[in-house]
Amino acid sequence: MIKLKTVLAAAAVAIALPMATPAAAQMEMYENWEPAEGVTELTFVQVERGQAETYLEGLKSTWLAANKIQKELGTVSSYAIYFVDNKDDYNMVLRVTYPSGEMLQPNKERYMAFMEAYGKANIDQGNETVLKLYNKIREIKSVAVMREVKFID
Repeated sequence: MIKLKTVLAAAAVAIALPMATPAAAQMEMYENWEPAEGVTELTFVQVERGQAETYLEGLKSTWLAANKIQKELGTVSSYAIYFVDNKDDYNMVLRVTYPSGEMLQPNKERYMAFMEAYGKANIDQGNETVLKLYNKIREIKSVAVMREVKFID
């Protein structure tokens, strides 16, 4: 009787297994989906407890100001700062979205246009702020560069 139960159980598994196995993938790039042209960069930051406002104040005059110029120049599509609740390893995310991956590549013309618009003095002040303030109150945990998946109807 045990042998018959084992055979029946094996037969049931053999019959059910093909139904449980997913069909071969039917999605093909550029037929069913495509990568978006835009690219988003996320920087995950751990800011010390009680220092969020201090960090935000610094970001307003450095990171935010630089991204505002980058957006005016067309290098950046959008940018934002997010607080993250209930995470032990980071509590803030800085997001920058670029119109294309090309904007992440070095380019002398874009660099010179940014330097002219933003100014070396602002760059120097920003570097000083990073060294004297940011490095004491925050730790960059990781940076991720992502490209959205767009489904084709």
